[in-house]
Parts: sequence; C-alpha cells; structure tokens
Amino acid sequence: MMKTEEFDTKKYFGRAVRDMQPDEQPREKLLKYGADSLSDAELLAILLRTGTKGMNVIDASRALLDRFDGLRNLSRQNWQSLKVIPGIAKVKALTLESVFELSKRIQMASLGDQVKITSPDDAAAFFAPRLRDLPHEEFYVAFLNNAKILTGYKKISQGGNKATVVDVPEVMRQAILNQANSILVAHNHPSGYAKESASDINLTNRIIESGKHIGIPLDDHIIIAGDQYISFRNKNLIR
Repeated sequence: MMKTEEFDTKKYFGRAVRDMQPDEQPREKLLKYGADSLSDAELLAILLRTGTKGMNVIDASRALLDRFDGLRNLSRQNWQSLKVIPGIAKVKALTLESVFELSKRIQMASLGDQVKITSPDDAAAFFAPRLRDLPHEEFYVAFLNNAKILTGYKKISQGGNKATVVDVPEVMRQAILNQANSILVAHNHPSGYAKESASDINLTNRIIESGKHIGIPLDDHIIIAGDQYISFRNKNLIR
C-alpha cells in the first residue's frame, strides 16, 4: 500500500545522469540494449526527461516508485498525487498520467473493434483494464446483441473504496435505450478481495428479476478484484 507518512527525498540526492557511465544512462542503454533491459525507474526517467536540483531524473523516478510502493500503485494515481516528489511538476505529472491511460487503452485495443463476449473470460478481458487499478468502486452495464457482440456499455455508478450504490431501474432503462438483447454487469473490488458479498448477490438477483419482466436477461456479473475475477455464471449464481 502507498506510504502515508511524510516522504523524505533527501536520500535520493546523488550524481547527475551526465556523470554516469554511458551504459548507466537510460537513453543510451535503451539504444544499445533495447527497452526490455531498462528497469522501471529507468523507463520512467526517459518519460520525465530531467530531474531537479540535487536529484537526478533516475533518482526522482525511484523516489516515485518507492513513494507509491511500485509501478502498479503508481499507475493508479492522478496527476495531482504524482506531484508529491520535488521536481515532478504539473507537466511531468500530466505526462505520466497520460502514459498510464494509454497503457490501459492498448490492453483494450487488443480485443479488436468488434468485441464478442461468449464466456466469463471474454467479459473479464474487456472489463479488467478499465476496473482493475481503480482506487474506488465503479459499476458498469454492457449491452449485447443476439450474436453476443458488444454494442456499448455505460457506467451506472461510482462510489468509495468499499461500495457503490446501484440503481437497478437505471440499469434496465439503459438496456432498453440501447436495444440490448442481453446484458452483462461488472464492478470492481479495489481491495483485491476476490469474493462476492451478500449485497453483490442481492443486487444480481434484483437485476435478474427486473430483466425477466422486460425480456432482457442478465448473462453474467463480473467482479474484477486485482488480477483475479469472479463470474457469477461460473459460480452458478446465475441460471
């Protein structure tokens, strides 16, 4: 988890990048050995370009990684949070947030322009990049046609780090507006706890019953919990 105590950057002060051996300098190392030879801090240093007085760009990158306990937690931050390190001003922080967002979109793009969801794995592959690293809960409904092609999706609610309030009539209203033949719903557990709660089960049952009344069945409810996911269909919680 992210460290919450006052963060001391003095221990990161050191020599300038220009004083390092060529094989230690990130850009030269990238040119000679390729991107996969660089550490997380060295890759961040190339994005940040320059350090600050008393702290070179590699040490500033290491400080960022240490402050947020690694790349995964760092990638969850907004640009305002990233400015905690001296020398990481608005432009650099915005650059990092943009890169993190691009990495999510690259994962999404790998699914192709036409997404067909016929299994829990397909559903999790679609929702995981959107939900996996969020610090708060979000709830989505996705719309499928008769061929199980995704025709759209909509965020229904956003809450805190433990729960979000979902309006079932709004879920069904969106399903009707988007002419869905069936729907999927998904939300995340920011804690990474891969277990459905009693309220998750209750909500799912309410959506199922509402769908029966209007002829739009619920195909699955996916919960993204870190690198894991839960499928209500796989657990026989949807029949």
